[in-house]
Amino acid sequence: MNAASATTAPPSALPVRRVEVSAPLKWLNAGARDLMAMPAASLGYGVLFALAGYILVTITATRPHLLSAVVSGFFLAGPFLGMGLYRLSQRRESGGSINFIDSMAAWRENPWSIGLFGILLAFILLSWERISAILFALFHGAALPTSNGGWVSLLLTAADPMFIVVYLGIGGALAALVFALSVIALPLLITGPYDPVTAAATSVRATTTNPGAIALWAVLIVALIGIGMATMFFGLIITMPLVAHATWHAFRDLTRAV
Repeated sequence: MNAASATTAPPSALPVRRVEVSAPLKWLNAGARDLMAMPAASLGYGVLFALAGYILVTITATRPHLLSAVVSGFFLAGPFLGMGLYRLSQRRESGGSINFIDSMAAWRENPWSIGLFGILLAFILLSWERISAILFALFHGAALPTSNGGWVSLLLTAADPMFIVVYLGIGGALAALVFALSVIALPLLITGPYDPVTAAATSVRATTTNPGAIALWAVLIVALIGIGMATMFFGLIITMPLVAHATWHAFRDLTRAV
């Protein structure tokens, strides 16, 4: 079987195909072309991401478990937040055009399934906030760490080695689960009347069929979003749209008929 051959899918999932491990670099390149072709709409989303991130982190800056949940939320909820950008890439691929306002209505193509999937992501994020609070309480008791030096300083204040191991271990496992469920689920849901189970199963199938490529894609996403957040959120204006556009091309590459 060659690197781009289709694989048999379980009944609840659509067929996916194997891609090269380096495929995420191709997805990013295609995403960058979309961003440059539609700069106003793409960067408009980027500004919204950056403002939302800055406001949420500012509000939670003195509450460590909420702060960590917000930071994690950029990664957990990212696929849902990028729907408008998927629509922009979809229209450009088909040779059509769409403006920023119209792209924000991408959810109307499949509202119930997208809504249910959004509820799933929200539930996972809220669960992580509770788990985060419990872990902080177990390791720090009633005296939760505080800092006036900003959110980075606050996280470093809480840097007990065992706490970091446990926290990152549980958070990483949860993030891996969410990523497997959602890596191409939302792009699929805006293309037709698919249900959330089919979308999640197809996403998991794509992950298990291409573990190397999906692992590299996850690393690239974390790096790009991390750079965006580390630059006082200004970098998100570019990195979030870039990742979202590239996610559309990941979906097309992983599911396109051979």
